[in-house]
Amino acid sequence: MNIHPEGWKPAKGYANGVVGEGRVLFVGGQIGWTAAQVFEVHDFIGQTRQALRNVADVVRAAGGEVTDIARLTWYVTDKTEYLARQKEMGAAYREVMGYHFPAMTMVVVADLIEDEALVEIEATAVLPAE
Repeated sequence: MNIHPEGWKPAKGYANGVVGEGRVLFVGGQIGWTAAQVFEVHDFIGQTRQALRNVADVVRAAGGEVTDIARLTWYVTDKTEYLARQKEMGAAYREVMGYHFPAMTMVVVADLIEDEALVEIEATAVLPAE
């Protein structure tokens, strides 16, 4: 259940808070490479799409769905590109996540461990109790 304090402006593309009950899954940072750890795309939008797919794959492997994701933390290396391509970013996000908007934080970082990585996304999901 999303939490929205009374009197606050609407959140756009994220939730201010999420309440859940069940098993908690912590998904380590996922980058824009494939399951074989190969970068097939080298642009920001393509890597974001792949990183989100990777997050979704881990959640599904644990028995959940993307709608069980309660929190995403994004690490991006280029704030300017993110801001300039928000429309494309939104389309890539919805392709994987649909219209599910968990609590989110985005942090701009100087670099990521993998030289080709442009974005890294970690997640927390609340899965149904077994």
